[in-house]
Amino acid sequence: MTIPNLLTIGRILLTPLLAWLLIRKSIKPAFFVFFIAGLTDALDGLLARFLNQKSRLGSLIDPFADKFLLVTSFILLWNIGQIPFWLVSITVGRDLVILGGFLVLAVCGVKFEIRPLVSSKLTTLFELATVFFLLGKPMLELRAWMYMSLFLATAGFSILSGVRYTLNGLSMLKRHGLEGSDGAGVETPGETPVK
Repeated sequence: MTIPNLLTIGRILLTPLLAWLLIRKSIKPAFFVFFIAGLTDALDGLLARFLNQKSRLGSLIDPFADKFLLVTSFILLWNIGQIPFWLVSITVGRDLVILGGFLVLAVCGVKFEIRPLVSSKLTTLFELATVFFLLGKPMLELRAWMYMSLFLATAGFSILSGVRYTLNGLSMLKRHGLEGSDGAGVETPGETPVK
């Protein structure tokens, strides 16, 4: 168990605490818990590279930890009236579409490696910023148009990355079908990356 993986697991364990605080509408404590969780997200990636501790486990649990934290935050912030339903629908819907796509590829026997797109990284960044500034409202007091701009940017990158993942997945399925119907029945060695 590496230090980056321990930080990622710590982020997973902080999410139920954040959820409990949001259910109780304890916004300021929730803000600090989210800040710590976000800090672990930044540190685990940096340490994995700096200490050369990248691992297969880390590549699997890190995106799960991010999604667990963000989906929980978005749904509960909507529940207490801090975030619009349309934004929750777009962000959570995008994650469900991507997850469904991965399951389809796995069922069809398509080998792939999960590599986050630039648009996907920007989506995560804007989602983190959205939660951060909403929880920090009592202290930061941004103007209404700033929150709306953040919502629109988050939605835009969510849609863009969702479409990109979908197109990549369809392309891989098509390529896999062509390889399976050429009479040879031999798949290309190695893994097909999701770019």
